[in-house]
Amino acid sequence: MPSITQSTTPCHIPADTAEEVLLGVDTHKDIHVAAVITTLGATLDGRSFPTTAEGYRQIVAWVRSFGVLRRAGVECTGSYGAALTRHMRAEGIEVTEVNQPDKAARRRHGKTDAVDAEAAARAVLSGRATAAAKASDGPVEMLRLFKLAKGSAIKSRTQAINQLKSVLVCADAELRESLAGLSNPKLFQQCAILAELEISGPAGAARHTLKLLARRIQNLTDEINDLTERISEAVTASTPGLLEVHGVGPDSAAALLIAAGDNPERLDNESSFASGECARPPVVRGRCPGRQVQAGR
Repeated sequence: MPSITQSTTPCHIPADTAEEVLLGVDTHKDIHVAAVITTLGATLDGRSFPTTAEGYRQIVAWVRSFGVLRRAGVECTGSYGAALTRHMRAEGIEVTEVNQPDKAARRRHGKTDAVDAEAAARAVLSGRATAAAKASDGPVEMLRLFKLAKGSAIKSRTQAINQLKSVLVCADAELRESLAGLSNPKLFQQCAILAELEISGPAGAARHTLKLLARRIQNLTDEINDLTERISEAVTASTPGLLEVHGVGPDSAAALLIAAGDNPERLDNESSFASGECARPPVVRGRCPGRQVQAGR
């Protein structure tokens, strides 16, 4: 994890000049490294801040001590930088998604978090970064979370169903025959109410396992149904009438809206929609995996 460093002699601009400054942020799990530059490209200062609500307030207040903050370039706005992006958007700051600096620039300037933060600010200043960050403060963000939970529940239920049927294949003949020919819902219902017997030997263990797995399947089904209902409500809140379109169900509608985000106006052409900027990748191995995708690599 990068260390938190503080510059010793920040170059403050008098408040009465009201000069515009730009912020660049290299995001991490526990800290964000920030850099401030002028509209002429002069570097003013660089510092690190904790990834907390107070840390976000400190970043904005610190940058505003140099001048007027209207624009910021932030890496990984869909993962490590998501909370900071929400905070700055609430402060009226235009946040631009910035890709990882190209390899040539890294060879010239070296690889440090401070260099990446400054490069993020310069990418906005030069116009190299133009994609507005995806908002995550509305019904579409709710959809993303509900869909994430539903996908996990479906995967777990499928695993439990496969396990239950595997146990049933090896169960004693009497139990297996009593459950033969049942549809899945009836099978799970009957397994969930199997009589409690003393768990002795494989036969007793099989009955107990079938009962636990069936109840797990029922609980997961309830979760999935609840999430499907919540997804439908969120889709209706975001885009009334979308679910009335022929062939569009809650899951497909959610996928479309999640791709566009809570601020679809930022997608002004086909290429912007198709680019990696639309993606909200998961966080793995301590870095933002979306950087290479977004850079088109």
